[in-house]
Amino acid sequence: MTTFATAETKDADVNGTKFVYRTLGPKDGVPVLFLHHLTGVMDDWDPRLIDGIAASHPVILFDNRGLGGTDGIAPATVDEMAVDAVAFVNALGIEKVDLFGFSLGGFVAQAFVQREPWLVRKIILAGTGPAGGEGISGVGALIQNAFQKAGATGKHPKHFLFFTETAEGQAAGDEFLSRLEERTENRDAPARDETIGAQIAAIDNWGGSEATDLSTVEHPVFVANGDKDIMVPTVNSFELAKRLPNARLSIFPSTGHGGIFQHHKLFVQQALEFLR
Repeated sequence: MTTFATAETKDADVNGTKFVYRTLGPKDGVPVLFLHHLTGVMDDWDPRLIDGIAASHPVILFDNRGLGGTDGIAPATVDEMAVDAVAFVNALGIEKVDLFGFSLGGFVAQAFVQREPWLVRKIILAGTGPAGGEGISGVGALIQNAFQKAGATGKHPKHFLFFTETAEGQAAGDEFLSRLEERTENRDAPARDETIGAQIAAIDNWGGSEATDLSTVEHPVFVANGDKDIMVPTVNSFELAKRLPNARLSIFPSTGHGGIFQHHKLFVQQALEFLR
């Protein structure tokens, strides 16, 4: 059976731009389209999460425009990213998807479903928030601080961006980062500097924009986060669950932005129940 570590990297022509992607899981059923975090490429997904969901559902991973193996220049707005995601789904000839948006990918998922609601069955929004949400802008300063801490401690910036600084949180960060190395062949290229700048601009723009009317999103939505998220403050998850008319909420205690990775077993169980 194909796994996260062994899935073939394919490419598709999306309006003249080469997008790279991977598929795994069963061939039948509505596929789960994964939408990634800031600078995230396919190799940055947690294998436990991907393989766990792919055990029951078709899964599609892809690199956004200008990231990893996908050509082009990275968009500087969430709406442009959503347009790309819709075009990618159409290029694959898929009639309906479930959306899984983590962090920046959660912003894109919201823009996607508001643009093309008929393409979507269900939505998972993890570690994310609504347009104009509290504390979303200014992520560049958080990233700079995390890089400074990483340099001083010999750790990875994700230790500080995704996990709490408790012993338990840092141990979870170690385990998560170790899992990201399980795919050893045909790995993605890292994000380029210009891509990082464009995506930070997109996040700042989303955080500084006016709130959108989420009451029109009638799809089932599963919102999840850690209770100590500093990248997209946890209050935004509560706000999403309140404003989306058909939402359920799961908050993991004593965890940060990467709570779904720290508690991947429980989260996958919850996600599979939701996606049935």
